[in-house]
Amino acid sequence: MRQAGAYSGLVSASMSGRMGPHSLPLARIKKIMKKSGDDVKMISGEAPIVFSKACELFIQELTKRSWMVTMQGKRRTLHKEDVASAVIATDIFDFLVNLVSDESSNDNLAETPSEEMETFRS
Repeated sequence: MRQAGAYSGLVSASMSGRMGPHSLPLARIKKIMKKSGDDVKMISGEAPIVFSKACELFIQELTKRSWMVTMQGKRRTLHKEDVASAVIATDIFDFLVNLVSDESSNDNLAETPSEEMETFRS
C-alpha cells in the first residue's frame, strides 16, 4: 500500500490555517508580504511556502548558535543575551547587530513607526 509523502499536505489546508509540513502560519506570512510595499498586489501560492521554509531555517540556525553560547556559559536556560552574543559572533547575522545591542535596541523601538510595529505583532 502506498503511503502519503512528506509534502502531500500541500494540496489540502488543515483547520489551523497551515499547509503542509510548515510550522509558521502561511496566511500571516502572506499578509506581511502584502504589507511590504504598495507595488505588491498579488502573491503566488508558492511564495509564502518558500518564505516559510526560509524563516524556519533562519530561526533554527540562530537558535542553534544561541544554544551553543548558553552551553558555553554552563547554563541550560537560553537568555536574550545569548542570542545577542550569537548574533555578534556570527558574520552572517551582521544585519541584526544593531537590533541586539543594548543602546540601539531601545532607540530602534522608539524610531519605528507604530504601523510597522503592528505588522510585527499581528
